[in-house]
Amino acid sequence: MTNQTTSGSSDTGLRWGILATGGIAHAFTRDLRTAGREVVAVGSRTQDSATRFAEEYGIPHAHGSYEQLAADPDVDIIYIATPHPGHRDAAALAIQHGKHVLVEKPFTLNRDEAVALRDLAADAGVLVMEAMWTRYLPHMVRLREIVAAGTLGEVRTVFADHTQRISDDPTHRLNDLSLGGGALLDLGIYPVSFVCDLLGLPTQVRALARLMETGADAEVATVMTHPSGAVSTTVSSSRGAGPNTAHIVGTEARVEISGVWYAATDFRVVSHDGTILEEYRSEIEGRGMQFQALEAEALVAAGRTDGDVLPIAETVAIMGVLDDIRDQIGVRYPQEG
Repeated sequence: MTNQTTSGSSDTGLRWGILATGGIAHAFTRDLRTAGREVVAVGSRTQDSATRFAEEYGIPHAHGSYEQLAADPDVDIIYIATPHPGHRDAAALAIQHGKHVLVEKPFTLNRDEAVALRDLAADAGVLVMEAMWTRYLPHMVRLREIVAAGTLGEVRTVFADHTQRISDDPTHRLNDLSLGGGALLDLGIYPVSFVCDLLGLPTQVRALARLMETGADAEVATVMTHPSGAVSTTVSSSRGAGPNTAHIVGTEARVEISGVWYAATDFRVVSHDGTILEEYRSEIEGRGMQFQALEAEALVAAGRTDGDVLPIAETVAIMGVLDDIRDQIGVRYPQEG
């Protein structure tokens, strides 16, 4: 079976603002353009950076501060793309100005910050949503359908890795604890969120890690049990590139997800006797970050401030799981005291 999904445009969408101008902001904005969404403003800590970004993407309003972006009356929803420690304050600023917010993962540094944002958004009556873009990709939608239909039988185990060779420079943001550095929050959050999506929040968590010279985690491995009794394993690393594949194993069949599993990719469903039950081909425009934006717009259009794919309660709970993992491996950020 071949599935082709392309993104379309709509004249009923929201007017987007982009807060911060780093690499992830560029990737997201490109995909918004691919999907025909309306990007009306960008905000940065400097006017020069905002202006360059706006000129690159044809954005009409360039603001030299986050406050100016949050106050822009032409903006309906703001994508938060700061480094991790800035997520809470930037999102809070947008919410306080009545804007809906899509917050780049990890949602915050820890569960306490996530709870604060959840409550602030609830009081303001606006959407606050974690930008775990992987969950909204077409192949992930199909995977959830397959699991729900019972095609795999009883799901017993799930494995996923997110392993990259990034940088051993101690000043790199991924290695700097003051910037929320470490493999877990940047990379490990993908497989942890993935197994929670398929199996539910864990009932037990065990974690091991190797820390780098700066005290940030270079490699993290987890073994978790889930409400059904299923077991998951995840591995993340910022010092070595692995296959980045994932497997879902049930009593009747398994799913083999091609690398890179957390981006738009292919998979096949194989029965316990080796028969191929389904082959899925993923063809989309762009990187695929537009699908989360389309979901956010659909929720707001429906008058909703929370979604079903990744409810804010689950985002908060997953931040608690990451807190638990960090407690076990001995990683604490300076902002936490």
